[in-house]
Amino acid sequence: MLLTEDMTASGVDPAFRRDILAGLAQSPKATPPIWFYDRRGSELFEAITDLPEYYPTRTETALLERHGADFAASIGPGRAVVEFGAGSARKTPHLLRAIAPAAYVPIDISGDFLHASSAALASAFPGLPVIPLVGDFNGPLALPAAIDGLPRLGFFPGSTIGNMEPDAAVDLLRAMRRLLGDDAMLLIGMDRIKDRDRLIAAYDDKAGVTAAFNLNLVTRINRELGGDMPVDGFAHRAVWNDDKARIEMHLEAVRPLYFQVAGHDFTMDAGETIHTESSHKYGPRDNRLLLRAGSWEPAEAWTDAEGLFSLVLARAG
Repeated sequence: MLLTEDMTASGVDPAFRRDILAGLAQSPKATPPIWFYDRRGSELFEAITDLPEYYPTRTETALLERHGADFAASIGPGRAVVEFGAGSARKTPHLLRAIAPAAYVPIDISGDFLHASSAALASAFPGLPVIPLVGDFNGPLALPAAIDGLPRLGFFPGSTIGNMEPDAAVDLLRAMRRLLGDDAMLLIGMDRIKDRDRLIAAYDDKAGVTAAFNLNLVTRINRELGGDMPVDGFAHRAVWNDDKARIEMHLEAVRPLYFQVAGHDFTMDAGETIHTESSHKYGPRDNRLLLRAGSWEPAEAWTDAEGLFSLVLARAG
């Protein structure tokens, strides 16, 4: 049963314009990773999740498949599942089958992609109210009135929390805690620190899909903000920053560049980069510390045999 909430207007998102102009004006240049996800970006990310080098999706999916009985025992039935950054919701059916929820609210910034995936999921679970909410989970949100009074389970898979600086991650976890309520629970995916070469391969695949995903941001800027950034003037770079325990993705200028975006002029030297994404990795004590700082109390955790990835269940603190 697919229910819909009204979404605003067409046209250029003012937050997109603001963030891109601010990011290109600063030194070093950096843009928020949320703006990867227009429809094409969402499709490319889904392709990334199927790559042999990209271990997080298949590892997390295996954990969701394997531990359904554990989730049922720890979470119980009748909760409204609120998924932050739902995307294609490919992993979600494993959780929904396990815990018998009362409703499902997927949240994503890419409206077309969200409504398509929500319709498919509603068809697969005909008795479950599915209420897609188009929006940025990093900003203010109001949950649908249809789930008022229901206990909530936040679902934040994919280690998306790792895309944020630690202080921003703590702020987001606190905002989730306020949004979901006092009796809420949170099931969150967290990628773990591991071998550098394995990490870099996951973000710089041989087929070039991650490179296309990164470069699609340039295409989106040109299309939506009247830019003339030369796509062939940039190369995808993935590097491991050991001090900060994170993979960084950059768009590196391969020659001196001059371009305009939304009527503003920008220049880049050869070798200069736009930092487009960070993906922080957490050890088991690190993730517990992060959750507690974000007003959640870790309750249980499930990790694969190789120690690549963790799913952590926490209760509102």
